[in-house]
Amino acid sequence: MAAFRDLLHAGQEELVQQFYKFKDDAGTMTNRLEEVGKRLSLRPEQLVCAVGFNPGARFVTEIMPIIGFATFEELVHQRNEVFTTDIYRRVPLDDILLVYQSVKYDTKTLDVMQYLLKQRLERVEQRIEETVNSLIIEKYKTEIRAIYGDGIAGVEFAEERLNRKDSGFRALLNEVGIIIEARLIPAGDIFFRETILPEEKRKILGTGLIPRDLIQTRLDEENIPAEERKVLLDYLRLQKQPGPGVQ
Repeated sequence: MAAFRDLLHAGQEELVQQFYKFKDDAGTMTNRLEEVGKRLSLRPEQLVCAVGFNPGARFVTEIMPIIGFATFEELVHQRNEVFTTDIYRRVPLDDILLVYQSVKYDTKTLDVMQYLLKQRLERVEQRIEETVNSLIIEKYKTEIRAIYGDGIAGVEFAEERLNRKDSGFRALLNEVGIIIEARLIPAGDIFFRETILPEEKRKILGTGLIPRDLIQTRLDEENIPAEERKVLLDYLRLQKQPGPGVQ
């Protein structure tokens, strides 16, 4: 039995030792992945991601046929498919988080991850729209925090997310707050953007990072949406109110 974490972080020699004990097992290329997975108490999808995201696996191509792949590139293709389409079902959230923690130290895979992330998050959001499943929503929030917290998402990724208009998912996740916490883009910069929803701006104000004069500058703009204007005015009005016990 091998844990997902163990295979993901195994060195090249460890990988060879782990899989060479299965090299003489009976079975065709098409069922080897499932059979080896069973021996290791892992689902085929977990095995594909654990080995596929292991930074040393590309250098031990001799183990690929043992798990049912002719080449490492073939494994990578399957890995990418699983990672972008499985929504916490065959590869649980804990394994996904381990992948993020691992790839941030592997420049080559980290570059690919920027491309994979967009596809994966679109699939997750599509599933949430279809099911409104609260469990998936909570897992998605955790995943987004990990993406920013582990340094997987950079400024370019954050900019693309912030430029999406009417992003209910971004507001649902409080992604703006996460981006600010990760110090990718300053709160003041985000505050003035037209693509940021009024409710998101309310949360930015709640951080206390927006000075009163900047709020007033925004209010002085002619084309500010009515709902946003109300949010800003309510915030300023609240700041003027004396605290408990103040006469």
